[in-house]
Amino acid sequence: MRRLIISTFLTLDGVMQAPGGPGEDDDGGFAYGGWSVNYWDDRMGEVMDKATSRPFAMVLGRKTYDIMAAYWPNAPEEEGGRVFNEAAKYVASRGRPTLEWSNSVLIEPDAAAGLAALKAEDGPELQVHGSSNLIQTLLRHNLIDEYRLWVFPVVIGSGKRLFANGAIPAGLRLVDSTVSTTGVVIGTYEPAGEIVPGSFAAE
Repeated sequence: MRRLIISTFLTLDGVMQAPGGPGEDDDGGFAYGGWSVNYWDDRMGEVMDKATSRPFAMVLGRKTYDIMAAYWPNAPEEEGGRVFNEAAKYVASRGRPTLEWSNSVLIEPDAAAGLAALKAEDGPELQVHGSSNLIQTLLRHNLIDEYRLWVFPVVIGSGKRLFANGAIPAGLRLVDSTVSTTGVVIGTYEPAGEIVPGSFAAE
């Protein structure tokens, strides 16, 4: 069995849209593209390097695939170009795109069924980067084994959120955490079953 892992940059109010730069994703008139960039430090680089130092495959929605495919094939090796270019990329798309980035494969017959089949195989972990629309499908079908959430100390107010229309009420368990020098809280969570309500009121 392969583990499916979500790796996501988030604002404090849960927005994951366009962390990497202006024009990355302007849907809905989003005006804050690049909100994560000035928080990057060496500690965050170490965490990212660790996540990509062991074998992994990438799972991407079509828009995120196009963004990454426009950058990584020409990126220097020391910036991560080699590991991302050599990794297998499984792409979710409603169309039949031409996938020219090396080692790219269309997920068929649809995202949920295709990824359920991939998870049942032997192989390296499946890392989902960006891909907010795809993540909603994964949430609805309970396909996520681990969340690596990078929460930045910034509030935007509107935009695409990680836990949006696909979210199903559930508990999570924190299994690892660290904080960057710029205040980014990086937490690793695993599903912990149904929410168990309680009460602080005395019986």
